[in-house]
Amino acid sequence: MITVGLTYDLRSQYLSEGYSEEETCEFDRDDTIDAIENALQCLGYQTERIGNARQLIKELLAGKRWNIVFNIAEGMYGLGREAQVPAILDVYNIPYTFSDTVVMALSLHKGMTKRLMRDSGIPTAEFRVIEHESEIFSNPLPFPVFAKPVAEGTGKGIGSFSKINNDIELQRQAGYILQRYRQPVLLEEFLPGREFTVGITGTGMNAVALGVLEVILNKDAEQDAYSYTNKENCEELVIYKTASGIEAEQCISVALKVWNCLGCRDSGRVDLKLDKYGNPNFLEVNPLAGLHPEHSDLPILAHLVGISYKDLIRMIMDSAIQRIKKT
Repeated sequence: MITVGLTYDLRSQYLSEGYSEEETCEFDRDDTIDAIENALQCLGYQTERIGNARQLIKELLAGKRWNIVFNIAEGMYGLGREAQVPAILDVYNIPYTFSDTVVMALSLHKGMTKRLMRDSGIPTAEFRVIEHESEIFSNPLPFPVFAKPVAEGTGKGIGSFSKINNDIELQRQAGYILQRYRQPVLLEEFLPGREFTVGITGTGMNAVALGVLEVILNKDAEQDAYSYTNKENCEELVIYKTASGIEAEQCISVALKVWNCLGCRDSGRVDLKLDKYGNPNFLEVNPLAGLHPEHSDLPILAHLVGISYKDLIRMIMDSAIQRIKKT
């Protein structure tokens, strides 16, 4: 029987250690780990919970090994935090689910990812990366623009205030991000169109789109941004529906190009938004997408297109298990 170790950052654990709600917003709920483990066991795998990167190191030093690790650990510190568990597992030549260290480190830095997309001919909004306050007004973009931390997820640091219409707002918001999150600011041309996310499973030539999910903010939501508040309260503030037709086909085409350009593996999401001409533009890629069965975008999309949670986990494992044969 194949033994699957589970690596993750548990939100309740960090909260009990004194970290804030915002600091832990990307981490997983207890019921997410329960759901993943239950699905894996139903698929015939033997599972063992490991925990975060520090706990993984302790287990490895104690001599523990697994055939493969189902890794959803986000990491706490550094721009390469999502690459930490993959890097540790690479040292021990233990296969794991989802993308490798290079993809995890690159994709978390939205500015670097957008540079690669732009240079590869994949449509993405004009942008600047602001490293210091002295650069806020260097090489200006026409208003409105959108500002967000360069390396956060779950809508962290994003809200209706992220859409900026003048120099005063730009100075205030860019300065806030630099000081509050201690990382660069990604400043982008504001895209006024509809927002979509494409769910993908598979690796390389075997990668396929599960479908296209449109993210619609209702009247009570923070507008102009799929923000932390909107994501945390998505059941009340967000409407999700599958998209079809030419726009969906265009989104899938762009998303698969992004996926293969980066070399993403197993499963994840590519987020896109339409520009003023109705063309899909790359926003960001999430190669470590949330897997809460009812709260995360990828399982929501899978459910809407008729794919059960267990089958989604099976698709991920079917892709990742191929790497066991190569070790």
